[in-house]
Amino acid sequence: MAPDAGEDGDAPVDPDVPPPPVPSDRLDDWERTDATVDRLYGVDGADVRGHTLVYEDRRLRAGVRDATGGTLDQSWRFFFATRLGFRPPLAPGVEPTLVPMVRPEAVRRFRADLEDRGGENVERGRRERVRTEKGERVRLRQVTGEIPLPDLDQTAVSPAVDAVPVEGWVGVWYDDAVLVAGGAYPRTALVRAFDADDERLSLSPSTAREELLALVRAVG
Repeated sequence: MAPDAGEDGDAPVDPDVPPPPVPSDRLDDWERTDATVDRLYGVDGADVRGHTLVYEDRRLRAGVRDATGGTLDQSWRFFFATRLGFRPPLAPGVEPTLVPMVRPEAVRRFRADLEDRGGENVERGRRERVRTEKGERVRLRQVTGEIPLPDLDQTAVSPAVDAVPVEGWVGVWYDDAVLVAGGAYPRTALVRAFDADDERLSLSPSTAREELLALVRAVG
């Protein structure tokens, strides 16, 4: 898991790469767990820097932690947004043309992030197209995998599965800047996966998907 970024006042400051425009009014039930500005890679002779904000469903995490007696304390559902900046600055009109070049790298980094979060058998899936709330077209890429469960014999729960399937989506588009956004969630209700009677684990995959895509569409 990424280190905790603290309160919003602790966010990094980079005049060349402002933070991405996230829908803060829709993130009351989420906690920001990371805020970074990093060099990501190079493209067309320029360094690509990304200002990334990451949010996590702490309620779901706490539910699993409590259900397993503290054995499992990890992220199960997250959302992120990144604004890209280029150094040196690109000529006017060039940024939108780079979206197709940035997209494969964004998917690669997203897959790597899921693996860093404990995912296995992480693979690219289908594509979907959506529009942001401002009307920009976004081509989303699905990424799937699974999180294996450790031996929980010493806990009060008896998981019905050996691994929790997970699904993620990531998209890249241009809206005054090149933006990347996405996230991931369990593809099964954790209340069934862990056979635990806890309302915090009752989130359905369809609801999780709808809420993630709504957050992505609201970036900008």
